[in-house]
Amino acid sequence: MKSHLRPTILLAYPVVLSQLGHILVSVCDSVMVGQTGKLPLAAVSVGVSLTTVLMVLGLGLSMGAVPRVAAANGRGDNGALGHLLVGTIWLNTLVGVLLAGLSQLLPLAMPHLHQAPAVVALATPWVRVVGLSLLPLMVFQGFREWAEGLGLTRQAMQLSILGNVINALLCYALIFGHFGAPAMGLMGAAWATLIARILMAALMAQFVLRAEKLRAKRPAEAATWLRPGLAELRGQLALGLPIGVQMMFEVGAFAASALMMGWLGVTTQAAHQIAINVASVTYMAASGIAAAATIRVGNLRGAGDLAGARQAGFAAYWLAFAFMGTMGLLLVIFRHLIPTFYNTDPAVVAQAATLLAIAAGFQISDGLQVVGLGALRGLEDVKVPSVVALLAYWAVALPLGYGLGFGLKLGAPGIWLGLLTGLSVVAGVLLLRFRRQSAPGERPPGLESPTQKLTEAEELVVLGQPAG
Repeated sequence: MKSHLRPTILLAYPVVLSQLGHILVSVCDSVMVGQTGKLPLAAVSVGVSLTTVLMVLGLGLSMGAVPRVAAANGRGDNGALGHLLVGTIWLNTLVGVLLAGLSQLLPLAMPHLHQAPAVVALATPWVRVVGLSLLPLMVFQGFREWAEGLGLTRQAMQLSILGNVINALLCYALIFGHFGAPAMGLMGAAWATLIARILMAALMAQFVLRAEKLRAKRPAEAATWLRPGLAELRGQLALGLPIGVQMMFEVGAFAASALMMGWLGVTTQAAHQIAINVASVTYMAASGIAAAATIRVGNLRGAGDLAGARQAGFAAYWLAFAFMGTMGLLLVIFRHLIPTFYNTDPAVVAQAATLLAIAAGFQISDGLQVVGLGALRGLEDVKVPSVVALLAYWAVALPLGYGLGFGLKLGAPGIWLGLLTGLSVVAGVLLLRFRRQSAPGERPPGLESPTQKLTEAEELVVLGQPAG
């Protein structure tokens, strides 16, 4: 397994930085908005909770391309890669339009979620603008996931870094009114996010469509772009939809917990936004390792090396265990310092420090569950993990969190202990499933049997014979 650590790390670190690009936009928004007061920070908490549910559904749908692209690349099938690119971009664009449209309906539900009226009033326009950014984000994801399926991860990393620098500068200018820009407060962060995501989509598209080394893998004819194959769309949906639903279940559970925090007051909600924001950074880093696991496992599986695919999956598990264990330790050590970067209200800082201590406890569970999902995606095993997530988060984590938080009067820590339990259940079940699905003698879902391969070979021979 040691031979898989280095290639997994080389694949993972650009993906980690690229994945961090998505969440660091939210971090930048929260840190800068938090300087304007705990009420705007609470509004960001509500807005992020609602828009992120839609965002991760889209991200999950786009991830259905990675194992298929990795497998086609492992076979050396350039024709299939071209069709996958067209299908991926079409599907992601259509999904982006749908998600952006749905985001405009979210403010209609906000007054019925029992949040503070002042928080809802601030969050409503923020949600509308950030919701529009889901379209360029999905276009970016389409080109990015296709490139990452080929093992080209650095370009997305570089663009994510550039996008975050631009977002930070725009936030600084538009929130506080620097560089001659108007001081827009909370809304400045929303417009900065939209502009940065449009730029990232344009630059990622330019790389994929113009890079000389990708010429043979792109569609040979321009007309191909006008004819997305239904088979390609169905194939990506078959893989991506369960991934998106699974991610939506998980993030939806955290979004529901954020709304529960609002029932406890603005101070608690602001503290929750700080803690969940920090925990999201480490989670997205672990999801980068998971993406590397998907690529490595999918590529080796496509090349017929099932033993190597199993070893690559467990190498990713060990990397996530080491990384998230270290992050948990750092959260414990700096739990009183980190919140002060967001807000200096003593009550907010104290509550956030308590939640960060619990977040430290679920770092390893969070890392192992996301890597388990990534490794299983490489085997094209996505449906059962979605069911596991549904049961663990919505039948265990949320009811338990509600019971501890409101039934036993533990408040915010009780809600987070419920989330810790749900994450631990998912991590354990997915680890056992990957062990079983990748065991010698097992045939992962979607993998052709030797008999099927022989039948196809016989058909080719027969069809290639002269008539009569």
